[in-house]
Amino acid sequence: MTVHHATVRVHSDLHKPQFHDVTADAKAAVAASGVRNGICTVYSQHTTCSVLLQEESMDQTLDGVEFLLQDMVNWMSGLIPQCRHEGQYLHPGPKHLAYAEGQGEQGWWSLNTDAHLRSVILGRSETIPVLDGALELGEFGRVYFADFDAMRQRDRTCHFMIVGD
Repeated sequence: MTVHHATVRVHSDLHKPQFHDVTADAKAAVAASGVRNGICTVYSQHTTCSVLLQEESMDQTLDGVEFLLQDMVNWMSGLIPQCRHEGQYLHPGPKHLAYAEGQGEQGWWSLNTDAHLRSVILGRSETIPVLDGALELGEFGRVYFADFDAMRQRDRTCHFMIVGD
């Protein structure tokens, strides 16, 4: 049995959720692994990010978000409103703020409770079958790394773990 790990770095701008299409990176990781039959788990270690399997929408908003992903953001905004000010959610509390500031972070960076809740609901990983050396994504399937934390620009890491024969 083979176990192969790969990563890709993505950069997220601030002020809106970011969606990074990592399908080509996932396919490259599978190819590099040599696994013909097994699974590929795509994972985010970041607690404000998710990994999604979704159809490629092709149409985009004027600022580059695919319509289907923007529809999801719009729906999620109704369920979990964007954190706009301290006290809107219980988090961040005074202990969390003191810890974050002790780590060199700005206090307002912690006003990302909505991103944490969205990540919990959508999940931080997806597992995709690998058959005959290829990801089983279907005709329109894509793998997206979603960063819901719009408080600051950041570099993120998306992990690929391929296991099989």
